[in-house]
Amino acid sequence: MNKLFKKVFLVANVVAAGVVLAACSSSKEKTNSADSYKSELNQKGTLTIGLEGTYSPYSYRKDGKLTGFEVDLGNKLAKEMGLKAKFVPTKWDGLVAGLGSNKYDVVLNNITATPARAKSYIFSKPYIYSRYALITRQDSDGIKTLKDIKGKKLAEGTGTNNELVAKQNGATIVPSGDFATSLSLIRQKRVDATINAREAWYSYKKSNSTDGLVYHDLSSEKEPAKIVGLFNKKSTKLRSETNKALKDLRADGTLKKLSQKYFGADITE
Repeated sequence: MNKLFKKVFLVANVVAAGVVLAACSSSKEKTNSADSYKSELNQKGTLTIGLEGTYSPYSYRKDGKLTGFEVDLGNKLAKEMGLKAKFVPTKWDGLVAGLGSNKYDVVLNNITATPARAKSYIFSKPYIYSRYALITRQDSDGIKTLKDIKGKKLAEGTGTNNELVAKQNGATIVPSGDFATSLSLIRQKRVDATINAREAWYSYKKSNSTDGLVYHDLSSEKEPAKIVGLFNKKSTKLRSETNKALKDLRADGTLKKLSQKYFGADITE
C-alpha cells in the first residue's frame, strides 16, 4: 500500500468514525431531550393526577369505579406520553395545596386559569371552555342575572372561580363541598343561588330531578372559563410534553369525542 493511499484511507476512517459518533451523539441528545420531562415526575413511568372524583361529569364514581371526562382525558394523555395514569382523589379544599406538596404531577379538575393561580402555578393549554350558569329556586323571580346576586347568599366551593365571580358581583358566600350539596342548600332555602358550570347542570339533570330549580345561562354576561391542567412552576418540561399530547388528542378528534360523550356537545373550542 503506497503512502498516498494509506493517508487517504486513514482520513476516510477518521471521517467515518466522526460521522458515526456524531450520529450517536445526536440520537442520544434527541432521546434525552424527549424524555427529559420524566425527571419531573413524582413516580417513574407514571403521570399522577389529582382530582376530586365527586364532580360529575368531570370525575366521579359509577358503580364504585372512577370515571368521567377528566379521568378519560388523563388516561389518554398518559398513554400519549408513554406513561401510566394514576389518579389521586382529593377533596377540593386540599386539592391545589396537594399539588404544592408534590402529592401529584398535575391537577385535572375543571380548573380555571386565573391571574391569582398564575402566581404560584403554571397551566396547560385549555382543553375545554366552560360556560357559567346561575341556578336558583323556581320562586326566585328576582334572581336571573349576575347583577341580581348582590347581597344574596350563594353556595360556592371555597377557592373556586365560581366563588370569585360571586364575590365580584357582591354575593355573600356559603361554603359548599360539591354541586349536589349546593343544589340541596338552594332547595332548603339556606342560600338563594349558586354559580356553577353549565355542563355540571346538564350532567346532573341526566340522573336527578331538578324540580323546583331554574337554570339561567350567563353566556351573555361572562366569557367561557378556560379549563386547564395545573402544574407546579418547576414542571415546565412536563407541562410542555402535556401540551404536545393535548395538541395530538385535539388533532385526531379524541378530545371532541370525549366532550360529546360526557357533555353531549363539543365544548373544546
